[in-house]
Amino acid sequence: SQLSQIGFQKKLLKNEIILNQTKLKKANQELSVLEKKIPSIQKKLEEEKQAVEKILVALYKLGKIDYFELMLKVNDAAGFLIENKHLTLIARHQEKKISEYLYTLDELNESLSEAEKKKKEIKALVLSSEQKNQELISQEKRYTSLINRINSNKESYQKTIKELQERSEQLQNLMEKILKNPSSIPVNLIPMYEKKGSLPWPIQGKVISSFGLKRHPKFNTITKNNGIEISPGGNSVVKCIHPGIVVYTDYFQGYGNLIIIDHGMSYYSLYGHCSSFIVSKGDAVNSGQPIAIVGDTSSLSGKSLYFEVRYKTKPLDPLKWLK
Repeated sequence: SQLSQIGFQKKLLKNEIILNQTKLKKANQELSVLEKKIPSIQKKLEEEKQAVEKILVALYKLGKIDYFELMLKVNDAAGFLIENKHLTLIARHQEKKISEYLYTLDELNESLSEAEKKKKEIKALVLSSEQKNQELISQEKRYTSLINRINSNKESYQKTIKELQERSEQLQNLMEKILKNPSSIPVNLIPMYEKKGSLPWPIQGKVISSFGLKRHPKFNTITKNNGIEISPGGNSVVKCIHPGIVVYTDYFQGYGNLIIIDHGMSYYSLYGHCSSFIVSKGDAVNSGQPIAIVGDTSSLSGKSLYFEVRYKTKPLDPLKWLK
């Protein structure tokens, strides 16, 4: 559906923006290291340059060594060998100093070049992020416009609801697959059924869509909700209701970014319409632990959290489980 397409497009853009931010942070850190490193290389190069200049001046003053004259100045072969050795050692020292200077010069040029590359990379990432943000704003406007059209037109609304019911059946199939591969839950964990009626809310806010059969106030149509929708208050962080293992974190058509947590003994909690994930598949999570940021992916109600509690594949009324 168009709703799912825009929702998926929004997800891709948000992921690209997050990736750009990560790359930008890394590039800025690398540039900072280079900018701190370059002055010390320049200082070292200046010191080595002065040493090389002294060597060049000394060589100029010394002129070309006349080995015949040197032989006349010393009394014997042993003396000549000693004097020659001294000259060789001096030459090697001079060569080393010049090599060090040239190496440092190369190091400076390489660092300056790398710094320029990083600056260009940062500029490109900033530009890309700005473009992606503009695209996201455009998609947000399209999404809002489409939601308003669906909620004001009975035919569009019924078509969307039919598609969502199909997605609900697909979610049921997913739950059946997950049920066949239960997670390894610690044996000392308090069973979720013992906490019925006292579980913490996944997010503080107002329930805008209740569990069970629901009649549309305008179109008089009846739909079945397997969970509840919560409009968030001031906090946008979604939290886990009971310890368990994350078994699913991905985009699921009709539910947007969806998290499923296995709490053991065939009890599960589901969190949909998320803007982004804080946890990953396979993570062990505790009660009250942040797991996602609330969003509006595939939501007909704007920014909200879709929340389900299930025993095996059967949806349960979440309000009977929360305190």
